[in-house]
Formats: sequence, C-alpha cells, structure tokens
Amino acid sequence: MSRTFHLTIAYDGTEYSGWQVQPGQRTIQGELEQAAATLLGKSAADNAHTSDEISDPSGIGTGDRESPRDPSSYSLRILGSGRTDAGVHAWGQVARCVLPGWRADTTAVLRGLNSRLPPDITVLAVRETLPSFHPIANAIGKRYRYQVQFGGQRDPFAIRTHLRVHTAIDTDLLQAAAERVIGEHDFAAFQATGAPRASTIRTITHSAWVADPRHVGGDRLGGVANLGQRWYYEVEGNGFLYNMVRNLVGTMLEVGRGRQPLRWIDDVLESRDRKRAGATAPANGLTLVQVHYPEEIFLAT
Repeated sequence: MSRTFHLTIAYDGTEYSGWQVQPGQRTIQGELEQAAATLLGKSAADNAHTSDEISDPSGIGTGDRESPRDPSSYSLRILGSGRTDAGVHAWGQVARCVLPGWRADTTAVLRGLNSRLPPDITVLAVRETLPSFHPIANAIGKRYRYQVQFGGQRDPFAIRTHLRVHTAIDTDLLQAAAERVIGEHDFAAFQATGAPRASTIRTITHSAWVADPRHVGGDRLGGVANLGQRWYYEVEGNGFLYNMVRNLVGTMLEVGRGRQPLRWIDDVLESRDRKRAGATAPANGLTLVQVHYPEEIFLAT
C-alpha cells in the first residue's frame, strides 16, 4: 500500500535550473526524485523521466487534475506546490511524495531523504496526508519574500540571495506602493508570458516593505566596508501568477526611485497590460517562504 507525505523543503536555488525536471539540467525536483527513488532501492536510471513526463512532470493537465494513469505504471514522481525559476530559493516549498510499500515513520522519511540530498537542499519536515493530497489544488495561500540591498559595497555573503540596488531609494514610497496592491485585483499586468491562467484575479492579504532588523543602519565587513541597508518585500495571497512577485518588485522600485508617481501602480493594475509595468526583478532575491494548507489534509499522528 502506498503512503502519501507532505514535504516542507528549503533550498538555495543558485546552482539549479529551477524546480521542474529538465533534460540534462540539475533541478530541485530531479534531486528529490532521485533521493526518493534510491530510498526505495531504485536506481536513478530506473526513475528517469520519459519525454511525456518531462513535458508534464506533475502528472497534471491544464485543469490541475490528476492524471488518470495508474501511479504504478510510471516511476516515482514528486509534485511541488509551484515551479520556482532558476536561481529562486525556498524556505518552505511544499511537495507531495508517494512512497509505495513504506512501513517506517515520517522521521525515517526525513532522515532518509536528507542523507541522499545535496547540501543545498534540505527536507525540513514530513507529515503524512490523505492519499488525495494535492500540493497545488489544496493550497489556500502562499507567502514570498524578496530581499534587497540598498547602496553600499557588494556583499559577497548576500550576492546569492539579495538584489543590490545602486540608486537612491525612497523607502516610504516603496511602502506606499506595496499597500496599493492589497485586496482583490486583476494582476494581469504583472503576469509574465508562458503560463496563462483561467483567471488573473488574485487576493493579496499582506504586502509590505520591511527594514531587516539584523542590518539596521548597514553592516561593516572587517570593520571597514559599508554594506548598505537591507530591506525585504514580503507578500502573501491566495495565489500568484507566473513571475508576479518579481514583476511587482520591479514596478515598486520604479516608484521608489522617483521615476514614476505613486498613482502609477493603480494605472498599471487597471491597464492589465504587462508592457505598462516595470521590469522583472532578478531571480536571486526571491524566496518562497511558506505554503498554507487546511489541516484536514493531514492524518492524525
């Protein structure tokens, strides 16, 4: 009998070509599937994706439904709550892992996977779920963080996780811009091409720029080099379009630089035109913080 598990995963996405399995590329999904396969005594070759599975590695069609295929007819697959891009990080990515014939507890799953994963990917927690658990369809909310260094010298310890902004920024304007997107809006202007959705309406419940309390007033490296100020943008909602957070950040930075007025945020939202918004912020600053699920999907422990 198969058992279904909810995995909470953290990773540094710098060295990976994103979450989704791709031919000839290192990916987060690929590393997890290889670890799970060897945990069950399979070889990596036995667990290789077919071309059809690579084009739809989740086993989901365009309607976010499970594939009608019998799961025993193809190799072990791990489905994530979303497909983070190359260079994007996670503190709380969620994935479904189905292990046929597994008899040990969740601690054994966690230890077994972590002992087989590279050091920049870690399974933080494992919970058993109902067999019907679906990490995309069952998600009720997500939280992202985008980290920025304003001014100062290049920090070698933050270069993988922070966007460095050289120009002067008015953080009060950034905060005001963030508040403009709270609530239910049509975010079509902030959706990148390549992943169309049936609806572009989303509800944002939290949107704020915050000074990182660990770096108030800037840092000094070796007591000499000024490393500027660290801020982060944190946003939570019931769902996000492709590249939506990075496009929001790029647009807000235009306001913070004084290149666009605050009311421009409203104009961009109303336009539903991606060309009206700001540039897409680089991937390295973005981290998936948490994915929320109803407690009903979990089995009692």
